[in-house]
Amino acid sequence: MTSPRQHSLSNFGLLLRQVKDGLGRRLEHELTAGGYDLNLSQYVVMKHLAQRGEMTAIELARHLNHNPGAMTRLLDRLQARGWVERRPHGVDRRALLVSLTGDGRAMWEIVQVCGRRAIDAALGGLTAEENDALQRTLERIRDNLSGTP
Repeated sequence: MTSPRQHSLSNFGLLLRQVKDGLGRRLEHELTAGGYDLNLSQYVVMKHLAQRGEMTAIELARHLNHNPGAMTRLLDRLQARGWVERRPHGVDRRALLVSLTGDGRAMWEIVQVCGRRAIDAALGGLTAEENDALQRTLERIRDNLSGTP
């Protein structure tokens, strides 16, 4: 027999996926509407570098759950636009450090507004208390899963 909790959470994973996908679609819409030639993956890489600073492409791929080859191609496109740069790692001669350029930081300052608009659309109609509770709940779920292999 299914418990009430099991029944109410039977679509939990699907619901999280739908929210993630919907937020991604909304962000891409905001980027397109703003006239920015930037896709979701490129936006996420720029956000990660803006928030965490320089790191290797392998670290970036691991943090963002991309395969290293796909990350290299993505970084190639951002570098061709002058938004990221790669420079030799000070310790590991095989690695390159990736960071935003001045132009990349300037572009990030502009396009991050699109992310805020997408989040505002997603959270529209929620009270401040509901927003806070949602944030705490999602952080707790993330923390519960952080030790998962």
